[in-house]
Amino acid sequence: MNSDSERPAVTELRLSAFKAHRGVVLPLGPLTLLSGGSGSGKSSALQAYEILARLGSGQSLARAVRDVAGGPSACVPAGARPDDQGRRGFRIGCTVSGPVGPVSLDLAVQAEPELRIVGERLTGGGETLLTTALTDPDRAAVQAAWHTAGATPVTRAPLPDDRLGTSLLPLRVAGKTAGQRLVLAAAEQVVVALRSAFVCDPRPEVMRGTGGARAAGGAGLPGTTGATGVAGGAGGSAGRGSGVRGVRGKGAGKGREGHDEGRLRSSCDNLPAVLARTSQECVRRHAVLVAAVREACVGPVDGLRAVPRQAGVTNAGTAGASATESGVTGAAGSGAAGTAVSGSRMTASGTAGAGAAATVPVAGRGGTAGAQSGGGLDEAGVQVVLDRGALGEMPVEQLGDGELRFLALALVLLTGPGVLAMDPAGEIPSAHQQMTVMADGMDRCMDRRQARELVSLAVRMAERGHVRLLGTVRDPSVADGLPGVQVLHLGA
Repeated sequence: MNSDSERPAVTELRLSAFKAHRGVVLPLGPLTLLSGGSGSGKSSALQAYEILARLGSGQSLARAVRDVAGGPSACVPAGARPDDQGRRGFRIGCTVSGPVGPVSLDLAVQAEPELRIVGERLTGGGETLLTTALTDPDRAAVQAAWHTAGATPVTRAPLPDDRLGTSLLPLRVAGKTAGQRLVLAAAEQVVVALRSAFVCDPRPEVMRGTGGARAAGGAGLPGTTGATGVAGGAGGSAGRGSGVRGVRGKGAGKGREGHDEGRLRSSCDNLPAVLARTSQECVRRHAVLVAAVREACVGPVDGLRAVPRQAGVTNAGTAGASATESGVTGAAGSGAAGTAVSGSRMTASGTAGAGAAATVPVAGRGGTAGAQSGGGLDEAGVQVVLDRGALGEMPVEQLGDGELRFLALALVLLTGPGVLAMDPAGEIPSAHQQMTVMADGMDRCMDRRQARELVSLAVRMAERGHVRLLGTVRDPSVADGLPGVQVLHLGA
């Protein structure tokens, strides 16, 4: 499979009634940027996508909306009046293109007085493949009917009202008739596309360790399990209830929620440990990352590497180094032109000599840095330094906010599900999937040059067909003249 159409991807987002949006349809290409003034609904659009993605990953509705400021009620369109039973809600949906053709999913969610999915509709191939409806408000279930096209046109059964019914179909539908096989293929296409999302919001204050405790969770879309027992991904555990399992994640049943060992979290607070791994796993990819960082930073950048954090040295940096908000401008002070690493020890003995080896235990596929190599280094024991040539080395914590965010986002665009804390479908080969990176405030803290370089990198990665990007930007002109970039202006 080489064409985009054969890899499931969300190609349309519908905000029928969500926050400030009513009847809004957003076509999504491989690289889509949302622009508009404050309050135009850019972030809200990404929130709606994230809710769908979390539901597609098997999370409960309560968990899918828990990060929305103001809770579920904040998703209800302004001015929406309750019905006679005091109920209010919101409606969102999407279209997923792939081998089955376009498949549409639409949800009606009740936010008040209690949170539940009251209606779901899945259509594709000219058929209505699944419908659900709330028939008894006193039961925590909806009545579902899915396409059979056999002796019985449809099959009816109750489904939980806090889960995406589409994600529960794979082990509910027998697949004996052509109609059932169409239902399974369409459901798989939607779930694969929704699970392939990674929400990225690099937080410089957390990356520097100055924003309080490091984020314990913060995974883009961590796989979890819950009341229905939907199989989760990394950080998931077996759930309770009906035992229904959807499409499984690659890391099902391991660890605790939010503990994504060796994989980059949404806030990118564990970037050093992840970079220690990726820099040795793929030299060519790392070289592309260094070249991108060189374009975004002020001053020379000859290299980028992870080293053991020197005892007694904090994120404030090494002695004699200084930095301004713009990033790489300060020169190393006397006696500290660089750092030399021998084995797992780092000493301030000048520039690295021929006999010094900059080695850091690299995180394996399922562990943090040092877990497999025996070096004993955890996330807190690794730092990333820029090689600034004659100016020496500088910890990346001293970079400006824009440069730090650029570094993190560039790393995300250059990697994939195996490196990021996300939960793609485990049964589907990675070559048949497309990762979608969602970046709200993509150009936050960046100047125009940095933002354009980041969008240019995204263009190059999207051309390969394995990465898609949905981001919001303040200045849409950063994409002017770049091929394949779709800019949607909201609130116009």
